[in-house]
Amino acid sequence: MNKVYLDYQSSTPVLPEVLEAMLPWFRDYYGNASALHELGIRSKKALTRAREQFATAIHAAEPEEIIFTSCGTEANNLGVKGSAYALQSKGKHIILSTAEHPSVENSVAFLEKQGFTATRVPVDRQGRIDPAAIEAAITPETILIATHYANHDIGTIQPIELIGEIAERHKIQFFVDAAFSAGWLPIDVTRLRTGLISLSPHRFYGPKGVGVLYKNRKARLLSIISGGIQEGNRRSGTENVPAIVGAGLAMEIAETEREKRVAHVSALQKRLWEGLSAHIPYICLNGPLPGDGRHPCNLNISTEFIEGEGQLLLCNAAGIAVASGSSCSSKNLKASPVLSAIGQALTLMQGNLIFSLGKDNTEEEIDYVISSFTKIVERLRGMSPVWDAFQKGQVQSVIAPAK
Repeated sequence: MNKVYLDYQSSTPVLPEVLEAMLPWFRDYYGNASALHELGIRSKKALTRAREQFATAIHAAEPEEIIFTSCGTEANNLGVKGSAYALQSKGKHIILSTAEHPSVENSVAFLEKQGFTATRVPVDRQGRIDPAAIEAAITPETILIATHYANHDIGTIQPIELIGEIAERHKIQFFVDAAFSAGWLPIDVTRLRTGLISLSPHRFYGPKGVGVLYKNRKARLLSIISGGIQEGNRRSGTENVPAIVGAGLAMEIAETEREKRVAHVSALQKRLWEGLSAHIPYICLNGPLPGDGRHPCNLNISTEFIEGEGQLLLCNAAGIAVASGSSCSSKNLKASPVLSAIGQALTLMQGNLIFSLGKDNTEEEIDYVISSFTKIVERLRGMSPVWDAFQKGQVQSVIAPAK
């Protein structure tokens, strides 16, 4: 068992009260929500209650605007592909950024093979999207703008309201991937001017196996799964009632506790970065500094002269759970597309780790991580021929090149 868990953006534990709320729907109230008998009607009412909880949390006009899916990735696929298919008679052009989550980027790449076209707007060195670049990319064929609220890799919070204003002014459908943001950042779908927005409950102490897609009444969407008439004909498949019940409660609790949680993790995020940067030379932060421009849970760092895989292994040996890249792409240990998008040097992409914090982390844990990771870096550099060459003046530092 890890001593310190710092991979909360990959997944969070289910709250005890959420688990307790779910259990009866496995054991006692197991009816299919599409059935017309008493157990089915009870399950249907449970889904309605969960829709109400999500609608209230994100300020949706009505519960029916909430669609339940199997996960955040499916919600993103439905939002992107479902929009494109529904709107293709008007055009086939999609705008997104170069720093999207794989589920969005790969959905667009899939559509491009079917005759759609896409413009990938670059991000700046902090991973921020320029709304003016989004507007400049619009053509008469543009049917969808798809981007994220906070970056899954480097934590950059995007100017979603400004992008939403542009989409609204040009009468273009706007999809926002908020799978990493929901439960941590305020979401008001009216203020954000989004027609579609995805959420992922297992990132705010809800269960896995459920995702959410908000769709307002004006947004166009076609189902991408062939089957029955569940979710108002928008997503076929038997609903996962226990997970949906748990997700609804987790969302309600997250909104109630959000300010308290954010204040706590933000302080730890700042403490961690200040400690690491003070004790380890040739280390850099990817994305904005801790503060209003960055997701409070995320700290993405690159440590020069060592590689991420060695850091991961030694962190795990020290009882510290961290990640290298997003949870959807970290297994391949390849350079992060987001770090490529911000123009990060290859050597720094190779030494990349993501520390992501949660509400249960403590100052003592953060201090342990600072101390342990400092020793890990020293050990790895002691075995690195590149570090040895740097010490001899044979190679330059990317972070702090000699003048």
